[in-house]
Amino acid sequence: MAAKEFKCKVCGYIHKGSAAPEKCPVCQAPASEFEMIKKGFDTNGNVYTMVYATVVVVIVAFLLAFISGALKSRQDDNVILDKKKQILSSLNVNVKECADPAAKYAECVKADIVVNASGDVIAENGGFDINVANENSKPLEERQLPLYICEIDGVRKYVVPMRGAGLWGPIWGYIALDDDKSTVFGVYFSHESETPGLGAEITQPKFQNQFRNQEDPKHIFRDGKFTSIEVVKPGQTAEDADYVDGISGGTMTSQGVNAMLKQGIGQYVEYFNKEK
Repeated sequence: MAAKEFKCKVCGYIHKGSAAPEKCPVCQAPASEFEMIKKGFDTNGNVYTMVYATVVVVIVAFLLAFISGALKSRQDDNVILDKKKQILSSLNVNVKECADPAAKYAECVKADIVVNASGDVIAENGGFDINVANENSKPLEERQLPLYICEIDGVRKYVVPMRGAGLWGPIWGYIALDDDKSTVFGVYFSHESETPGLGAEITQPKFQNQFRNQEDPKHIFRDGKFTSIEVVKPGQTAEDADYVDGISGGTMTSQGVNAMLKQGIGQYVEYFNKEK
């Protein structure tokens, strides 16, 4: 049986044995002045601190991994639903008043085809699952371009997804075209980190409604030539294209939207020309 250790509370002498000595050999203190030293971790030591911290980190990591795994399916469903809402918004559907956006999407979106820059349809469905950002990193001739064929009040619409760069990060959106494949029916724009009150205003009706103005419809073609929609400084005009006012104080974001429109829609020009 391992010997016990007793410490003299007067002078600190350590005694090993089955019991405390009758007197401390150093200071002559009686046995009552000895206390048994309990074995275990020194809670004030570095080893205890490191072990404790390691255990806590492992437990927290396990819990986070478990929660993330348990919620992943729900998170994925929310991402899919949010994308469907964005597409519906470009079709001028008020998703805030929509009781079942997923059902409305299924009603409005008849196909999510995939085309290439040459205008060929390479898949009759599956466009929804394509990552536009990844495709934009490829050479144009290698890109798979998703295109949504929709129907609003019995009239066909085409929705083109777009992605670009703002001042501080990615911007993206959708533009819906009428059956003539030129007249803009609606748009939706969003961003990751543009400045509130400035570049972030691309998400607001004041900016987006310029594209939906039925009294002054915007067109991406003029005389059969692709012109896109120019985003200009407020008060300026564009000679050879339809235009909208950019964001006051958000010049870089406005330029980003302008470039996104040209690049995003421009990839589909050959398809639209073939379909006319």
